[in-house]
Amino acid sequence: MRRTPRIPGAPLAGALVCAGLALSLTACGGDDGGAAGGTSEASLQGRGPITFVTGKDRSGHLQKQVDGWNAEHPKEQVRIIELPDEPNDQRQQMIQNATTKSDAYAVLNLDVVWTAEFAANRWLTEIPKSRVDLSKMLPATITTGQYRDRLYAVPSTSDAGMLYYREDLLKKAGISAPPKTYAEMWDACAKVEKLPEAKDIDCFFTEVNKTESMTISAVEAIGSAGGSIIGADGKPALNTPQAKQGVEFLVNAKREHMPKEAVTLDTEGGRRYFQSGRLVFQRQWPYQYALADQKDGSSKVAGKFAVAPLPGPNGPGVANLGGHNLAISAFAKNKASALDFIRYLTGEQSQRANLLATSQAPTLAALYDDPEMVKKFPYLPVLKQAIANAKPRPVAVKYGDVTAAIQGEMYDAVTGKKPADQALTDLQAKLQPLTAQ
Repeated sequence: MRRTPRIPGAPLAGALVCAGLALSLTACGGDDGGAAGGTSEASLQGRGPITFVTGKDRSGHLQKQVDGWNAEHPKEQVRIIELPDEPNDQRQQMIQNATTKSDAYAVLNLDVVWTAEFAANRWLTEIPKSRVDLSKMLPATITTGQYRDRLYAVPSTSDAGMLYYREDLLKKAGISAPPKTYAEMWDACAKVEKLPEAKDIDCFFTEVNKTESMTISAVEAIGSAGGSIIGADGKPALNTPQAKQGVEFLVNAKREHMPKEAVTLDTEGGRRYFQSGRLVFQRQWPYQYALADQKDGSSKVAGKFAVAPLPGPNGPGVANLGGHNLAISAFAKNKASALDFIRYLTGEQSQRANLLATSQAPTLAALYDDPEMVKKFPYLPVLKQAIANAKPRPVAVKYGDVTAAIQGEMYDAVTGKKPADQALTDLQAKLQPLTAQ
């Protein structure tokens, strides 16, 4: 017998899900119609095998969750299709599948910032808000699954950048608390450098390679200075002192405080660098915590690090709101099975198991306050606050072009090809037509 995951609670009131409307409208153009798969209950029909398209799962836990589903749904088997590590490559492969209207992809594991682009192009099936329970999720995560006040993706994991730091080295250097400002961070590095065991350690790392991570670093640096890449009116806002201060932080950090190979290190490269014991401070996602704390010899910093909010120019900084949402391809078959699978993966049991296995940030608020979870993952209160205060990347239908422009100009700035002022001027000019209403 097919077992459908139970959906607790009642439909959300409009007030909760409307939180992201203003944000969604600021940079989104295009048709206001629904997805190609339709927006009525009738569009979510069909049962049978489906695929789950996602980035690489290095924990091995995702397959276990799928195995659990498959054991209970012999006629609705799920097959995982893994895409490359790099988000840009994942997005391109999903777009290629959508533009050919292929039914090869059913459930899509989307970066939160892709929702507007995919929904506006009618590549996703709208999910009626009455068919999922969002009432227990963090409000910030709900907005990422919406486009023009319609739900196209269900929050699966959230994310926000945190400051990983070598607690052991700071204590040996006489520093009792993690830095709250950039100046405090540089001062701490100067003290740690005097320790014998810190001879080959670099001070700090945040990603400055020419990928999506550069956009994230720019959002955080500019946001921490009080600025924004795209203003509340949906227009580029880079001709400000705050934007300049943010970019100059990245330029200075790369030049004076980061590893020489910083521009070649991606997310996984940064993780390995920190785990090898070669960094004092690192901006990184929550997923690293469980891997860096492994006691099997794979991490030289297990038991030696802690996490804190990101620092900023004058106090705690601003993290980027990351994470992934689960959506249904407009061209998929067996959409009823796809929706049930999404509810299975985003339910409390699955999210709890995923947090325990991977340390990825859940979207259910209660897990951040659960004593058992906090005992195992002491950073959860820090992460919950970071998510609540986080800034999203630009919400834009032409997101691919927007992020490519940001990546290119910021890369030119941090590598010294252009002064910060010129990079910001050029980026302002490139973003204006891309965000025009």
